[in-house]
Amino acid sequence: MKKNIAIVMGGYSSEVNISLKSGNVVYKHLNKEKYNSFRVHILKEKWVALNENNQEYPIDKNDFSFILYGNKINFDCVFNAIHGAPGENGQLLAYFNLLNLKHTSAPFYQMALTFNKRDTLSVVKAYGIKTATAIFLNKGDKIDENSIIKKVGLPCFIKPNNAGSSYGISKVYDKEAILPAIEKAYAEDSEILIESFLDGKEVSVGVIQYKGKTKVLPITEIVSENDFFDYEAKYEGKSQEITPARISSEEKENVEKVAKRVYEILNMSGFSRAEYIFVNNEPYFLEINTVPGLTEESILPQQAQVAGISLSELFDNSIQEALNK
Repeated sequence: MKKNIAIVMGGYSSEVNISLKSGNVVYKHLNKEKYNSFRVHILKEKWVALNENNQEYPIDKNDFSFILYGNKINFDCVFNAIHGAPGENGQLLAYFNLLNLKHTSAPFYQMALTFNKRDTLSVVKAYGIKTATAIFLNKGDKIDENSIIKKVGLPCFIKPNNAGSSYGISKVYDKEAILPAIEKAYAEDSEILIESFLDGKEVSVGVIQYKGKTKVLPITEIVSENDFFDYEAKYEGKSQEITPARISSEEKENVEKVAKRVYEILNMSGFSRAEYIFVNNEPYFLEINTVPGLTEESILPQQAQVAGISLSELFDNSIQEALNK
């Protein structure tokens, strides 16, 4: 019997269109001989399943099912392609957990934890993982530019705590730019993070569960044409993503070891892609994405391709891992 798979996409954040792209790529490459796959749009205004002609059928939230041509469709597994809320922050996965419905992501608590940059940094630092010097602010906190500069130095990065896809991030070079950058970050989230600038080579490391084991994918070097790896660099071609990265064997060994350790410290499963910067050959952890981009151009699929894993195999493995949990 073919398994019924819901590919959830969309979401409630600024990343909705990127998620729809990722979800459609999963739908395109998922083995049609093996699975009955359905695109499911999870949007603020509606939850709907789509048929092959893009006709919409409302999802019954009581059991996450829908009626197609008079037949009730229940799902065996959910493929999570929602970047941001509610797919990447644990909310939707807690709901699936209540329904006893298997999904391709980590458990809801791990997703909530890793979506919060501040909490993630606090956990990994306790295990000796190197990170940038950081200050955390909540909306309404007193802002003292001089003490910020004293702690993190200039330039520094100011970013929302709970947002993805490089929305709301600024690289700040002088005192006058601190307040506008804080306001920009607060437009995305009520919690923000101010981090010291680490001057070094940036790499992105995919770690997944593959055939029952934790697998570190080939490493990608990020060379941004812009001042840093911002939204334009990430999604509009203003960066070079070089896989495998041009790093020494020592750097490669160091970052693979740290990336695998971080994945295990955080009790991850499913997909992850974390960013690191090398300072004197040592990788400093920046952040982790637990629903990374899955389009043909996205970093993690590029890494899988270099590892000899096709998109069809990558997505199939993810579903099999979920079904075997």
